[in-house]
Amino acid sequence: MRNTFDFTPLFRSGIGFDRMLNALEAASRVETVDNWPPYDIAKKGEDDYRITMAVAGFSQDELDITQEHNMLMVSGQKPAEDNAEYLHHGIAERALRRRFELADHVKVVNASLVNGLLTIDLKREIPEEMKPRRIEIGSVKAKPKAEARQIEADTQAA
Repeated sequence: MRNTFDFTPLFRSGIGFDRMLNALEAASRVETVDNWPPYDIAKKGEDDYRITMAVAGFSQDELDITQEHNMLMVSGQKPAEDNAEYLHHGIAERALRRRFELADHVKVVNASLVNGLLTIDLKREIPEEMKPRRIEIGSVKAKPKAEARQIEADTQAA
């Protein structure tokens, strides 16, 4: 049985949350469970994250990491092997492709491959103009009330 959520009421009452609601809706539509290659996502600090993927058998030259807007794509392709005659062929040599949806302002800082583990370090860097800032409250000196002016006119006797 599949649970589906209706986000329509949130679309009607939320302003500026379109991307988040679209991401939730897209995540609820995912039907295929692809658990290869296995990976971990860890939060290393307030704004630091790490993705670790088990990519045994792939070399650095066979892996590709790209980031386009808020999508991080990790892909790998093994070159065509020679036509050896296998008595047992248990090592999968399939291509890999894994996507990660990144939040706004999350950038890839570093990537390394050690002992079959691909490690990708991410950091959220909020631009200075989007960070909260304190606004000073100024005071305006009250102006003295202007005295009522009278119009003087020459009085003439008739």
